[in-house]
Amino acid sequence: MTSLPDAASVPANGMEVARRDGPVVENGSGIVETWISLQFTWSGRSFSLDIADTDTVYDLKGYLHSLTRVPPQRQKILGLVKGKLPPDQVRIADLKLALGKKFSLVGTPEGDEIKDPSELEGFSDIINDLDLDVLMDITARSRYLTDPRNARKVKEYTAKTNINIIHPVRPGKKLLVLDIDYTILDTKPLTSGSLPPAECARPGLHEFLEAIYPFYDICIWSQTSWIWLETKLVELGMVGGSRNYQISFVLDKTSMFTVFSQRDNKPWQHSVKPLQIIWNLIPEFGARNTIHIDDLSRNFALNPGQGLKIHAFKNAHTPEAMRDRELEKVRRYMLSIANVEDFRTLEHSNWKDAVKKLPRP
Repeated sequence: MTSLPDAASVPANGMEVARRDGPVVENGSGIVETWISLQFTWSGRSFSLDIADTDTVYDLKGYLHSLTRVPPQRQKILGLVKGKLPPDQVRIADLKLALGKKFSLVGTPEGDEIKDPSELEGFSDIINDLDLDVLMDITARSRYLTDPRNARKVKEYTAKTNINIIHPVRPGKKLLVLDIDYTILDTKPLTSGSLPPAECARPGLHEFLEAIYPFYDICIWSQTSWIWLETKLVELGMVGGSRNYQISFVLDKTSMFTVFSQRDNKPWQHSVKPLQIIWNLIPEFGARNTIHIDDLSRNFALNPGQGLKIHAFKNAHTPEAMRDRELEKVRRYMLSIANVEDFRTLEHSNWKDAVKKLPRP
């Protein structure tokens, strides 16, 4: 789903390098950042990397992972700071590192084998019920939107994301960005095989997509890997079937990155779906004509105005789940706003109140 550039290159001196644009650069959002050059050794080899002072310890671990294939949970970083390495959310600037700082990395690299879905990186973020209501938390919204690191990450992930168009986008249509896990699908019984795929789908899924398709192109954005996402879409009959709708394109977890905030006055980190990546690559779409439906409002962190949160769909085998009518309500709302010229004039957080005021079908 995503084109991943080589994280390391080997220059004439044999040292592997992850290079950036220099010590002080403008990140594309009008904000100047300072870059620090670091050197480290791992498994008898020397490496160097440049890291922005607005990056975090979490980002450093990610760069080390890209160079060595040692996953963050196995990394032992020795000599970077005195004592224990600070938590993931701490900024590199706060470590007060000297230029050319040297340290050692110890850890066993991972293999590329396919793992069980429950072991996939990012899966725990899907099933984590702890959410941050960015639609209501004004402080958190401001923190996300003014963080220069987030602006730079959007630019970086735009550069490495390759959107494969499955069905051409249509002139004049709006865009629906739709989550899959626990939004339109009870993931657990599907991945475990305890229920047939059709019984794992949220009631009214295909009817919902067929109804809104005349007005909206459809993007599916999942927090899982492409191999599992593709399987889900085929098993649900959303691609390759005979339904009266088409999926225009699909994004997976490789187009998401981690952001940092606070929850209950404690540091908190989570993945996010930055719609700006889509808008940068497909300029027909923007804040004016995009709506993002998800069961986790934290995924709206960088685009709170486009987010519409619905309650999670779980326990698909129960009578309560079979009576779920959430997608029917969302369908009515989306059809009622289909001719609104600019979605920025709407407050999607009030969508259920808006549905109550609509004429009964």
